[in-house]
Amino acid sequence: MSLVSSNQWAVETRTRASSMFFVIAAVAVLIAFAAPFFLSRSGIQDLFFILTMLVLAQCWNLLAGYAGLVSVGQQAFVGFGAYAMFATVILLGLDPLVGVLAGGLMGALLAIPTGFFAFRLQGAYFAIGTWVIAEVVRLSMAQWKALGGGTGTSLPTTATRDMVGVKLVQDIFGVRSAQAVDILCYWLALILAVASVVFIYRLLRSRQGLGLAAVRDNTVAARAVGVDALRIKAAVYIIVAFITGLVGALIYVQKARISPDAAFAVTDWTAYVIFIVVIGGIGAIEGPIVGVLVLYLLQTLLADYGSWYLLALGLIGIAVMLFAPRGLWGLFTERTGIQLFPVRRILTGGTNKTNGGTNV
Repeated sequence: MSLVSSNQWAVETRTRASSMFFVIAAVAVLIAFAAPFFLSRSGIQDLFFILTMLVLAQCWNLLAGYAGLVSVGQQAFVGFGAYAMFATVILLGLDPLVGVLAGGLMGALLAIPTGFFAFRLQGAYFAIGTWVIAEVVRLSMAQWKALGGGTGTSLPTTATRDMVGVKLVQDIFGVRSAQAVDILCYWLALILAVASVVFIYRLLRSRQGLGLAAVRDNTVAARAVGVDALRIKAAVYIIVAFITGLVGALIYVQKARISPDAAFAVTDWTAYVIFIVVIGGIGAIEGPIVGVLVLYLLQTLLADYGSWYLLALGLIGIAVMLFAPRGLWGLFTERTGIQLFPVRRILTGGTNKTNGGTNV
């Protein structure tokens, strides 16, 4: 946190805690990148799950926590992106990594016509509308006979074995192609997770981020000062669809098999994501990070209890909403004042002042 001399003012967002955290985070990313050198295949798969769910949760948090768009149909973009990847590989014969990019692009394209419909709805109607859209897309994909129809299909073995980067990973680690695919997908998930967090943080610190916060807090007041509420919400909706499509395609490269029911599962790709954000803290970048770790721990501890596991998740979610409405990270911030990704502007300086400041 920089200091300013007398009679000077400065607007800052960083804090000492955030500066220290960025150094720690950089080290953690380097260690995570090296994880395949010392973790087993199952450990890499667990980390892949954590990273992909983190990206989905960050996207939903941006959509609901900052743009005020509560969607329960994000599985539409996960599934559509995954099917776009399968079509790219099976029907066009292209590399799965090209298919991942195609998944993101098709997710963004899907967001344009569906957004035209969904944005005519407000509040709970918007949430229900997004779920209906996801169901329509699922039923449509189930009719695509070239990709297995309702029963789904698998990626050709040669497609993943010959994927760009797999041979290099095999040479580095001396593993079979299936494990090399897991490692490569894990590295891509790590890059995507870091990129998404950095992108969202920079967006929230920009002028567009201020406009987004204004729209979330009071749409009428935001319009009165010149913020185009519809345009900024639509932009966020399309960006989130693009990233979600990328994640969906990457997940199904690693799975190598797809079906409509799995790719468009509301529990796996929306309910868990909402749980992560609500538990961790909506409207804070740190929230999904905390929430995804809590979900993983609960899955590890309670997965053997069958339906009781889902009941436990529901009870924990209700308890957090009742006693910590801003989530676990929000509760921690209220008591400590620590923010790892501060986006609030602080006005510092002034006559005979070198410390302290005022929130703006």
